[in-house]
Amino acid sequence: QVQLVESGGGSVQAGGSLRLSCTASGYTYSRYCRGWFRQAPGKEREGVAAIDNDGVTSYADSVKGRFTISQDNAKRTLYLQMNSLNPEDTAMYYCAARPQYGGSCSPRGDFRYWGQGAQVTVSS
Repeated sequence: QVQLVESGGGSVQAGGSLRLSCTASGYTYSRYCRGWFRQAPGKEREGVAAIDNDGVTSYADSVKGRFTISQDNAKRTLYLQMNSLNPEDTAMYYCAARPQYGGSCSPRGDFRYWGQGAQVTVSS
């Protein structure tokens, strides 16, 4: 059974940076699309970024140029480096994964496995 555990959330002032980590266990497929999502109170869940096994990335327009998704395959860890944070980035952030059989990897569609979430709060 795949388990995803996030860490690294917290509070920061506008303009600051945070890095989220997500460590995975129990992978059984050879290829996965892994991503970060966020949900603010009263809003729908939003896909933030995704990365495939080859390191090809995809970002939501709202975070392009500020956030960077990366991975350490040996450690089975996914990262989200968040720079130039603003209050609109305040949300619960979730890492997620799905087996990838082909096609592209983007932070959209159905992801099968989810972490428990990490709160990110940005104050003005």
